[in-house]
Amino acid sequence: MVVDQTRAAAQDLLASLSPEQRAKISAPFDTPDHEQWTYLPGDRPGLTLAELTPEQEQHVHRLLQLAYSERGLGDALGVLAAEIILRDLPDPLPAGETGGWQGTVVGERYFVRVLGDPAGFEPWAWRLNGHHLALHVTLVDGAISFTPQFFGSNPAEVREGPFAGRRFLAAEQDLGFKLLNALQPGQREIAVVSEEAPDDILTRHDPVADVSRLHRGLAYGDMSPEQRQLLSLLIGQYVGRAAGPIGLQTWQDVTAQGIERLTFAWAGATEPGAGHYYSIAGPTFLAEYDNTQSDANHIHSVWRDVRNDWGKDLLAAHYAMGRH
Repeated sequence: MVVDQTRAAAQDLLASLSPEQRAKISAPFDTPDHEQWTYLPGDRPGLTLAELTPEQEQHVHRLLQLAYSERGLGDALGVLAAEIILRDLPDPLPAGETGGWQGTVVGERYFVRVLGDPAGFEPWAWRLNGHHLALHVTLVDGAISFTPQFFGSNPAEVREGPFAGRRFLAAEQDLGFKLLNALQPGQREIAVVSEEAPDDILTRHDPVADVSRLHRGLAYGDMSPEQRQLLSLLIGQYVGRAAGPIGLQTWQDVTAQGIERLTFAWAGATEPGAGHYYSIAGPTFLAEYDNTQSDANHIHSVWRDVRNDWGKDLLAAHYAMGRH
């Protein structure tokens, strides 16, 4: 159902565009830069939000609603709101609302792209990329891949001005510290892998996530029931951004691959206010969180599927069945 609805939403978006807009937004599924992405500032291939009419923008919003939970959508809009605050611009986007990007400076920094033909039977994808936001949705047959997925925020907390006190991606930080502080001294010695946090996520924006860069840390299987619950809640902050069926499938995959093999590693400060980092890694699931830049008020967070980023596992099954 979600796949069909997403296909229809993408077709509606494409049908609403002018020929010039369609040329900007469209690319073949096998385009050479398919797996290139970044969360840094700068231009991307695609059509900017600022170039969309209000009607066209609603089609993009529909794609987001189908792929993301209510919280995930709120997090995505929060990234854009933080970008406005960062650049000392009037905020046209109160929490939970959408619209109003036409002709704005921030709207020029985020790019929508459709790869492949959503009206056909072959794999296709859509993405929304820009500073601190990288959303990639790949559809293969009746299944969806949701990664790589990056959410960041600068500031993490607004410390002055009319929005002072507003926080972005707050639970990712709060639950991380709560889990760290729930560990016993011996467990903490295993989980805390360095007194200094890295200055960014270790897997960066590479097309393929190199898990060998990560420290192992403390295994889920070596935690108490209370600690396991906290780790599950922390994982839920990443998985829970996805729409219900997608998030549920991800959690089932994590469990099937052996949840006891998931590990939690921490680096840097053990109290808020100074640079800190954590990773959660397992056979298929990988999440990283880093808050070190801008006096530890600048978040980077990423969710990767070691097996199925860019829908690679789905694509392998698709081609093995001779569906090309």
